[in-house]
Order: sequence, then C-alpha cells, then structure tokens
Amino acid sequence: MGIKQLQSLALNPWMVLGSLVAGFWLGSIAPGFALKLAFVGDIYVDLMKMIVLPFMVSAIIFSLQRLFQEGGTAQLLGRVAVVFLSFAAVSAVVGALTLLAMQPGSGLSQDTLETFGRIVGNDIGSNDTVMELRGVDAAAEHGSAADILVSLVPANIFAALASGDTLKSLVFALLFGFAVGQVPSRVSDGLTSALETVYRSCQTLTHWLNLPLPIVIACMSAAQLAKTGQGPLLAMTQFVLAFFVASLLALALALAVLWRRSGLPLAQLVDALRGPFALAIATRSSATCMPVMIESLADRLGFARLRVELLVPLSVSLLRIGPVLYYVCATLFIAQLYGHALGFGEVLLVIAASVLAGFASAGMSGLVTISLTGMACAYLGLPFEAAFILFVAVDPLCDILRTLVIVIGNTAAVALICPQPLKV
Repeated sequence: MGIKQLQSLALNPWMVLGSLVAGFWLGSIAPGFALKLAFVGDIYVDLMKMIVLPFMVSAIIFSLQRLFQEGGTAQLLGRVAVVFLSFAAVSAVVGALTLLAMQPGSGLSQDTLETFGRIVGNDIGSNDTVMELRGVDAAAEHGSAADILVSLVPANIFAALASGDTLKSLVFALLFGFAVGQVPSRVSDGLTSALETVYRSCQTLTHWLNLPLPIVIACMSAAQLAKTGQGPLLAMTQFVLAFFVASLLALALALAVLWRRSGLPLAQLVDALRGPFALAIATRSSATCMPVMIESLADRLGFARLRVELLVPLSVSLLRIGPVLYYVCATLFIAQLYGHALGFGEVLLVIAASVLAGFASAGMSGLVTISLTGMACAYLGLPFEAAFILFVAVDPLCDILRTLVIVIGNTAAVALICPQPLKV
C-alpha cells in the first residue's frame, strides 16, 4: 500500500472516530497506563508546530509577491475585512441563539450545584477561588488598545520565531511580503524560489506526519480522560452539550458556504475536508492545520492557489470564530448559572464583546484563550473568575470543537473571498 493510500486511511472519518472511542475506553479502564501515553501526543504536536511558522511565513511572503505582480491587492484586502467581520458576527449570533434556546445554566439540580462547588473547592492552584452563586468578583484588568498594538510588533523577528509567536510572525510576514511585492521581479526571483522550496518541504513533512494520526489520537484522548476524570465532564454536561450543538450549527453553515462556492456534490465536499477535520481533532491546533487546509481548498476543491496560500494563514491567525462562539456560550452560561436575566441590549453587548475578545485571542492558545471569556463577562459584571476552573476541567472537549469551528469555518471564509472555481 502506497503513502497516499495510507494517508487516506489515516484521515478516514471512521478511523478518527474509532481512535477517539478506543482512547476514551483505554483512559477509563487503565488510567495509570493511559497517563504514560501522554508523551506521544506531546511529541506529535511539537513536530506539527515545528512546521507551522516556516510554512506560514514562506506562504504569505511568496503569495503576496505574486499577488502584487498580478494586481488587485486593495480589492482583495477589502473583501477580507468584510468577510472576517461577517463570519465573526454570525458565529456569535449562532452561539447566543443556541444558549438562549437551550438554557443549560438554568434549573440545575442541587446535586449539580454541589458538584460545582466541590470542583472549585479542589482548585489547588488558587486558594482564593470560591464558587458563590450570589457573589460578585472584581473584574479582571485588561490591557489597553495601545498595549495590544505594541504587542503585535516584533522587535526581533528571530526571537518571535524562536518563541513560536504566531501573531508577531504574521505581522512580519505581511509587512515583508508587501515590501517584496514592490521589488522588481528580476531581483526577487531568487527569494521566491527559496520560499517555494521551504513551502513545498513543509507540505511534504505534513503528509508524512498524517500517517500515525490514528495512534496519536488514541493516545492523546486516553491520557486526557485519565488526567481529568469523568466528574467534571458530568457536572458540566449541559454546557458541553449546548456548546456542541452551537458548534454543529456553525459547522453546518460553513459546509453550506463551501458547498455553494465549490459547486461540488456534498459527499465529494466532505471527502475533500477530511484532512483538516481529522488533523483539527488530533492536534487541537488550527495553525498546524494550515497545510492541509490549503491542500483541500486548492487541490481538491479547485480554488485559486495564489489566493488560498495567502488567505489561509491570514484567516487562521486573525479570524478566531471558534473562540468567538465559545465566549458567547460561556458568558451566557455563567449569566444563567448566577440567575442574571439578560435583556436584548445585554445580549447584543455580549455578542459585541465576544467578537472583540475573539480578535484579541489571535495568536493565543490553551488556558489563555479561556481566560478571555472574562472580557465579555466584565461588561455584565459577571464573576467569571469563580467559574474558571469549571471551564478548565472540560476544555479538552471544548478545545476540539473550537478548533474544528476555526478550521472548517475559516476554510469557508477563504472560499467566500476567493473567486469560484471554474467548471470544467
């Protein structure tokens, strides 16, 4: 069996689902052994992250240079701004409607509330964390807009690359790409050739790393369940279920956009997306999915490679629709949990604050992403800090959903910005 056949088997949706089920089963019956498998996932994610920054920088500079040579840059960037803002707003509205319809934080049993209290009380990382359903915590301080802008500028691009700072590397790649686009092609051809070599090599490495994906998924899911246990998941079942429904709705809208823009049968579209889908579940990192997103859009769906290679890194770095959806759901859940009835104006405020928090989360990952929920909660005076540990406990599952929404949603956004593929 050739490499292409093995890769197709590794990315098969049923293989991915089977690996997840096997991992959860192993984590539940042999937690001690499952914890020892965590290193497999750590190594795999580090290998994928190793590829991301050289891939992103080379793709953006290379694509911008060709884009300037062809013309139409200003029109493309204007379309990017409109689509990015629209997708973020739609994602926030979907989350708000889902939480208002399902009301996961209302009418909870006394046993569930007591479980919440025990989980928070066991937060050994913060002795001051208290789950007081009638209390009000002080709002967390956040950096000013000027501080955020200053933090985007890479004083040392090599330090940004060494530390894995995706956002600063993106800013450098964009500025450098704009500058290279102004250099005559006879001078910049050598750089173009070198960047294309880096880009193609990163794609090849990604294909190789797709092969052990089922084993990696099984090991990561087993270790995660062994680490957190089933208690927090059961206590937060209603929130996880509501966020799952909201994510499914967002994914359905993204698939509808891709279906309309690609003009392909639905079955063929889903097959073309199985690479990004599987890698998003395995790595929970949208950045590591960029090579397979580009491959799916350009090679399997037929969108213009020049546009795709520029827009995929840009969208993954800036269009954080997964976190936007999460912030709306988490804020409304906390409001329901604390019995804070929200009017129409307050819901709109939550949506606007969540969109801003989503764009502010660019370049962030892990617990830092969750903590930005406090930005939306602060506008309503909700005590997010007291409930933080609850969201940390179930974040492995929510993180998978956030990543899926980012990856498939951003794929749809790029498809909407690019010209439709020509029918053959």
